[in-house]
Amino acid sequence: MATLFLSDLHLSADTPAFNDRFASLLGEASGRIDALSLLGDLFDAWLGDDDDTPFSSDLQARLAAFTAITPVRVMNGNRDFLIGRRFAARTGVSLLDDPAMVTLYDRRYLLSHGDSLCTDDVAYQRYRAAIRRPARRWLLEHLPLSIRRAIARTLRARSQADKAGKPAAIMDVNATAVASLLAAHPGATLIHGHTHRPGHHYHRVGRDQRERWVLPDWRPGQMGGLWVDAAGPRFSADPLADLVALSSNN
Repeated sequence: MATLFLSDLHLSADTPAFNDRFASLLGEASGRIDALSLLGDLFDAWLGDDDDTPFSSDLQARLAAFTAITPVRVMNGNRDFLIGRRFAARTGVSLLDDPAMVTLYDRRYLLSHGDSLCTDDVAYQRYRAAIRRPARRWLLEHLPLSIRRAIARTLRARSQADKAGKPAAIMDVNATAVASLLAAHPGATLIHGHTHRPGHHYHRVGRDQRERWVLPDWRPGQMGGLWVDAAGPRFSADPLADLVALSSNN
């Protein structure tokens, strides 16, 4: 048994192949893994817990069926920071703070979406702080869904334009920010997503060498994740294939 970590799936009504893959993954993983942890941007855009589109309703129903057997932890990402308590109540997932400390198989893991560590992108950090203020979040959640959809389209277009004009380096995590976070949580291994740059890194923090695992995003031909068990973390290019193979072997 192991825990599976995923992030940056960016599911939406416009990604039927990804949606089907995630549904198949839930079907294969139910009752066969210890837990599923989704570290942000499960959705390409989550407009609020009152979203009643067929895509949203179907995915929530699948999660509810899955969590009846297997625990699921969900962390807000930059695209779905409006996931809230009503979503958790309907789906049975547990919501994680960012960052969150968990103990798995007698080891400490520090979990984050990862966008808060990209401190070189000053403009984004200002936007992030502003959009997540409680008053602004309340206002967003109480706007008509049609207006929220229009805002989401505008923000997505602006984000794509901003990324095109930014050096790639500033959209990665800042080493000092990572070291500060690790220093505040002694002995923990950091797992995060957001950057779409999967990798296994080491950081010198004081006298200790600490580990950081960056989760892969989902894109055509790349729908990977990270398994964590008693032996530690290991990447998987295709967790669904892993589970299917395990089923075949048994």
